[in-house]
Amino acid sequence: MTQRPSPLRIDMISDVVCPWCIVGYQQLKQALDAADIAYDLHWHPFELNPDMGADGQNLQEHIVEKYGVSIEHSNQTRRQLTEIGEGLGFAFEFGEDTRIYNTFAAHQLLHWADQQGRQHDLKQALFAAYFSDGINLADPEALANVAAKIGLSRDAALQVLDDQRFAQDVRHAERHWVSQGVRGVPAIVFNQRHLVTGAQGVDNYTNILSQLAEMEG
Repeated sequence: MTQRPSPLRIDMISDVVCPWCIVGYQQLKQALDAADIAYDLHWHPFELNPDMGADGQNLQEHIVEKYGVSIEHSNQTRRQLTEIGEGLGFAFEFGEDTRIYNTFAAHQLLHWADQQGRQHDLKQALFAAYFSDGINLADPEALANVAAKIGLSRDAALQVLDDQRFAQDVRHAERHWVSQGVRGVPAIVFNQRHLVTGAQGVDNYTNILSQLAEMEG
């Protein structure tokens, strides 16, 4: 594939408790790496459960209630995700006590990390903390620990979460993407023009990148 004259801008709207978001990212990254495309990735907030309480909810119960699927179907999806994750080098560790949480605080911390050029690193760390380690991403102490693991200041992270200084920025960003037609995640916008939703798979992303190169090359 011909190298682009300028980096491909990628805006990825996602939630850190969305399994298909990390799957979609890993699939897209494989396609980008194979095509040797220079890109500029920006992460944006989306809350799957903005009204969820601080204690969260058992994940399986939540899936059954929210989507009306059976426990058998939920278990099948878990097995599918685990297998897909293994193929992409990402570990999903689902258990009977796995819980899902509100992620507003996590998105505020990501906004803060972006100002230090570390948003992507924190995003990946939060995906792993939740899906691989079962960390409560609604807990400020736990979030600050994740930030510290990638070299950010734990104390500063706690201050950000305590004073809520970026709360309105996150709300504004969430409303913006909803206004742009994003109703579910992952949602990816290429070059601020082309919206693609869902985890498409490496082959489909490869085809999408080829089409973009032809349209804009």
